[in-house]
Parts: sequence; C-alpha cells; structure tokens
Amino acid sequence: MTAITSSFFQVRATASKLTKYPALLAGLIILIAAALICFVVPLFITESSTAMDMRNRFAPPLSGGSLLGTDEYGRSVLARVLEGGRTSLLVGMAVATLATISGIVIGLLSAYYPLLDQILMRIADGLLAIPGMLLAVGLMAALGPHAVNVVIAMTIVSTPVMARLVRSRALAVKEEAFIDARRVQRASDFRILFRHIAPNCVSVVAVHACFIFADAIITEAALSFLGAGVPPPAPSWGNMLYDGKAAIFNGWWIAGFPALIVAITTIALTMVGDGLRDMFDPKGQRPRGNLWGLLLGRRGTKW
Repeated sequence: MTAITSSFFQVRATASKLTKYPALLAGLIILIAAALICFVVPLFITESSTAMDMRNRFAPPLSGGSLLGTDEYGRSVLARVLEGGRTSLLVGMAVATLATISGIVIGLLSAYYPLLDQILMRIADGLLAIPGMLLAVGLMAALGPHAVNVVIAMTIVSTPVMARLVRSRALAVKEEAFIDARRVQRASDFRILFRHIAPNCVSVVAVHACFIFADAIITEAALSFLGAGVPPPAPSWGNMLYDGKAAIFNGWWIAGFPALIVAITTIALTMVGDGLRDMFDPKGQRPRGNLWGLLLGRRGTKW
C-alpha cells in the first residue's frame, strides 16, 4: 500500500510539473496519440495496406469502404498511413537512439582525451561540411534503398552535431572541482566519464534528441519521396507522398493525409524539445502562455 501511495504521489507530482510547460505537455499528448493510433488501431481494422481493388480506384474519403479513401491502385489510404506511420516512427526513434548513444560516446571521449579530440572532431567537421540531405542521398545510393540503410545513413548524418554538443558541455563539466576531486580519489576514467560527466550532459542530449527524431522523420520522408528510402510496396509517409504526387488532382487525399501527419508529428517533436529546454533551463526560458498563445505567438496569458 505504501509503494502504491508513493507511486501515486510521484505520478501526480510529475503531472503537476508538466502543466507548467504547455509545449512539452501538448507535444507529448500528440506523440502518444500518434503512436497509439499507428500501433494499436491496425489491430482492430481489416483493411490491408497492399490489397488492390482496381474497381475502387480513387475512392474519396468516407466512401468505397475506406475511411480515408483509396489510391490509384484501390489500396486503403488509412491502412497505408498507419503502416507507414509505424515505419517512419520506428526509423525516427532508431536514428535518435543510435545518434544519441554514439554522440555521447564520441563527445565524452573527445572532451576527455586531447589526442582523440583532434581525430574525432576532424572527422565530424568533414561530415558537417557536407549538407545533410546530400550526404544521406549519397549514403543511400551506396547502401541501397532499405529501412535499415535509412537508419544507418541518418545516424551517420546526425551523430556529428550531437557529438559536438556533448563535447562542448563535457569540456565545461570537466573543469569543475568535483571532477578534480574524483581524480584525486583515483577514480577510473570510465567512471569519471560515464558516472559523473555524462549525467551533467542530459539536458543537452534530451533536447537535441527530440530534434534528431523530428529531422529523421522528415529526412526519411524526403528520401522515400526521391526513391532512395523505404522501397515499395512497403508504405512509408515519404513514398505515399511520391505516389500521391502524380495523382494530386484526381485524389488529393493520397498525399494530403500523409503530409498532414508528417507536419503534425514533427511539430509535436519540436514542441517537446522546446518544452524540455525550458524545463532544464528555467532561467533562460521564454515567457509561457496557454496553448493557443503558444501556437499563435502570444505570450503572457495564463495556462
């Protein structure tokens, strides 16, 4: 009973804290809703994302047996949006996770060891000198169109920025007195790096990981739109945009719904990143307002 009561008060305290950051709260609600829709709703519908019905081509939304209409091959747009959402969200999450882990390791090693700093940061500078989309397209041309290859390419593109952010923060933490105290106590380099310096980089890492997630979704959509991402017939939001491009005047819903969902998801991730930045840096946060004020640029109204 004591454990249940303690958990209840912890959840209540967390919820109370989130209400102070409307951007973070709204973004989390949208992301959770999108994840539930993409992963849970397909369990309760019978529509297939690949089954073709040529007699039902370009059926508009709310007709032809499909809620969001059908495409040029008679495939359900709803089923394809949901399956494409699973692909895009999993790709984005995988890229954010891998880029964050590799960025933390590279950034910490660079900050702590001057020789490694010269080697790793010069490699990062070389990668940053190439535009991200161009580098991603080049890597996909070499690796071939596949969801796993999209994750590899986007991780390579996103890691240098994360590594530089972690390195910058770790360099400041390394000069703190408590790190000198750990050295005097003969703590191992591994313990100093990952037990004492890394936790002090959490704020930078958490905020930028949200932006990497959003950027990965957009880049995956762009790569699939260019034919270098997830190959058909497996749907993703990007190749749905490509399929709907040629039929935009016959069936706006084929590209319209994926485009709308991509926009909503990336805006939600950006809101989460902004909210985390305000939470971790309360002194430097912008004035908070209600949700409509946040979206319309008005400040100072009560939540």
